[in-house]
Amino acid sequence: MEGTKPIVIAHRGACGYAPEHTLVAKALSYAMGADFIEQDIVLTRDDQPIVLHDVHLDRVTDVARLFPGRARADGRYYAIDFVFEEIRQLKVHERVDWSSDKVVYPNRFPIGWSDFRVPTLAEEIELIQGLNASTGGNVGIYPEIKSPGWHHQEGKDISRIVLQVLDHYGYHDKSDPIYLQCFEVDETRRLREQLGCQLRLIQLVGNNDWDEGSGKFAHMYTQEGFRKLADVIDGIGPSLSQIISGRSEDGELLCSNLVRDAHDLGLVVHPYTLRSDDLPEYVSDFDQLLKILFVHIGVDGAFTDFPDQTVVYLRNLT
Repeated sequence: MEGTKPIVIAHRGACGYAPEHTLVAKALSYAMGADFIEQDIVLTRDDQPIVLHDVHLDRVTDVARLFPGRARADGRYYAIDFVFEEIRQLKVHERVDWSSDKVVYPNRFPIGWSDFRVPTLAEEIELIQGLNASTGGNVGIYPEIKSPGWHHQEGKDISRIVLQVLDHYGYHDKSDPIYLQCFEVDETRRLREQLGCQLRLIQLVGNNDWDEGSGKFAHMYTQEGFRKLADVIDGIGPSLSQIISGRSEDGELLCSNLVRDAHDLGLVVHPYTLRSDDLPEYVSDFDQLLKILFVHIGVDGAFTDFPDQTVVYLRNLT
């Protein structure tokens, strides 16, 4: 918002350079100057919060090789079906498309190289807080509670468990260096009103055809939709496509009112995801995208796979 410096959020760490959500990717993003580092959180069978983007293990680990026959009827391997000591045995690699088995970003870290493991939420917090202690920094965390409705169906209250871990490590209220995010609107409200969460809350906004949240986000694309949540949340996390849909025939950017409407309600806007190796069609280079978002539209921060490039750009603006 006006007068505040935009923040750089390391999306799954510096995952443009090292496999997503590994401690190496997080340490690298810390060294690159990110303001906040993201953690996607799911649960294991023994209720251990681990840092993993999906409830499935098969897109970023060798689970099928180590545990053949442990897939569900849909062919997927779910983290919730494994205890943490089993998951600790898995090697993490670059993300692959489950249907084609092809690497999603083939020019990133070579698949199968080195030795990366799935960390727990506690391990990652201790890494970031430890680096803050040793460097004098104040880098924050940006956890996402993944698929809480699905976890409830599996008999687990992921939100309550995550809040207990965060409280243990000193994250108590809005003055602490943390944003907590979730796609599911009902769970966001439950965090504030039933579980007593006093942290800064970000409502993620997806597309209606995504397998996230309740699957219906259209009401969130308007100021009225935000107004209904304004007493609960501190900001929103929309996708880039919800802010900019492309260019008109005469080359003008087609921008929604999403950022303006959110700012009018006092909400910050942190869009996802900026990737210099996967640019939207309406820009020719990464700096052009950053200029559109931070200078012309005025977002308050952004998730990026390449925090170093975003940090350098914002530094050069001042």
